Amino acid sequence: MAASTVPDVDPLALEQQVCFALAVTNRAVLAVYRPLLEPLGLTHPQYLVMLALWDHRKVSTESRSPLSVKQIATALQLDSATLSPMLKRLEALGFVTRTRSATDERATDVELTEAGIALRDKALDIPPTVVARLGVDLPELERLHKALTRINVAALAAGALKP
Repeated sequence: MAASTVPDVDPLALEQQVCFALAVTNRAVLAVYRPLLEPLGLTHPQYLVMLALWDHRKVSTESRSPLSVKQIATALQLDSATLSPMLKRLEALGFVTRTRSATDERATDVELTEAGIALRDKALDIPPTVVARLGVDLPELERLHKALTRINVAALAAGALKP
């Protein structure tokens, strides 16, 4: 039998771990976002909250309905306890208001303020700047996004993020 020319791959080699590649990439990409978000007064998690609120505002232009903390937490795949301090800080910055729901006193509604709505215009340059700084073409980033979304769906189906 001929000897294999491909060395055996150690399944526990750090460089072979998807979790390591994702963790390192996550830190690196967030480092690209950080200086772009600082002038807006936002952290990356706060930026994600604002994105969810801006998206909702586009969809609900007639009703202008607020989003509940639970709806935001679901959209961002976070628990409410993690989200609440971020919302409190965004409210202190004047970007959102938090009020008790009129239909369920246990729920808190979140709405954009005029300053929060105006902040969207200031954030419009962030996505293309990130793409340019990463030096990866848009089709490749779109393929990566689709792959990561499939992995996330599979991880959720496997029981990730369940209490």
